[in-house]
Amino acid sequence: MSSDMFFVLSNGEQVPVVIETRRGMRNVTLRPKTTPHFEIHISKPWTTSNDFVLKFLESKRKWIEKIFNNAPKKEHLMPGDKIEFLNHTVSLIHNPKFKSDNYLDNEQTILCIGGGVDMFERRVRDFIKSEFLKSVKQIIKTTPREFWPNRISLRDTTSRWGSCSSNKNISFSWRLAFAPYEVMRYVVMHELSHIKHMDHSPEFWATVTQLYGFGVEKAKRWLSHNGGNLHKYF
Repeated sequence: MSSDMFFVLSNGEQVPVVIETRRGMRNVTLRPKTTPHFEIHISKPWTTSNDFVLKFLESKRKWIEKIFNNAPKKEHLMPGDKIEFLNHTVSLIHNPKFKSDNYLDNEQTILCIGGGVDMFERRVRDFIKSEFLKSVKQIIKTTPREFWPNRISLRDTTSRWGSCSSNKNISFSWRLAFAPYEVMRYVVMHELSHIKHMDHSPEFWATVTQLYGFGVEKAKRWLSHNGGNLHKYF
């Protein structure tokens, strides 16, 4: 795997290019990443040279520039800011004397972050991830036990919001915490349905509707139109 190459955008920004050679591949595949930072990941067959890959990359410049130009600009969080997650509008405050981070009110509208101010954003992020995992587990408990996964993990992915393996392990993008609750619940039900159907057959979608109820298409549309905004923080 090589990561010492760069793709220079029109604005002069250098984007690292990571090239990975894989056996069994027949074509070159490109995967621009916009979070946690800009990168371009390329997979290629053993017989394909890096020079060919870079020329192919250049031929896709218009498409790649569009992806990076449309990526949401990162917003940095500071004490005093407000942020919306898990259907709450939360005011962030900082108290270095606090050893742990927690809400200061029962309505969950004030979150106090402890520790050094240099760790403020990281601790906010970790708190949101922890609360998101709690919510996911609560949603799963509303379904029949036959749909419960063996293990749940959180990831920070750009290409998918969740995944389910054949051994019933499920992962979710924790950034769903910034989506409306019903959209987050849809993704959870979607992945739980894969425990029974490892495809997107009519039977699979019938199971999604069975678990989720009315509004599946609405939730899908919301993610399609607004998913990129879930990456604006951190």
